[in-house]
Amino acid sequence: MERSVIVVLVTTSTQEEAEKIGRMLVEAKLAACANVVSGVRSIFRWDNDIGVEQECLMIIKTTQNHFAELESVVRQQHSYSVPEIVALPVVAGSETYLNWVRNETDK
Repeated sequence: MERSVIVVLVTTSTQEEAEKIGRMLVEAKLAACANVVSGVRSIFRWDNDIGVEQECLMIIKTTQNHFAELESVVRQQHSYSVPEIVALPVVAGSETYLNWVRNETDK
């Protein structure tokens, strides 16, 4: 079982949506922590138009083995038809913190 720590980025349309999804992930032990960063301004192409929207960014700390289930929960709860769900590897970090992430996501 892969217990490598990853950071997952998810944008949402509102802070309330981010907090709801983040709480669900932490309660289900799919994430150790979900930070919600308000005031993110996103510029993107959608349906051949350039869009500019105010969003919230979630920075979710979890392990690789939880990604598929985490992605499924985010997709089910998210208001976007194509939500951003991007996982990044953690290549280095405080071993104490990384162990905390692993311990908090042990089911």
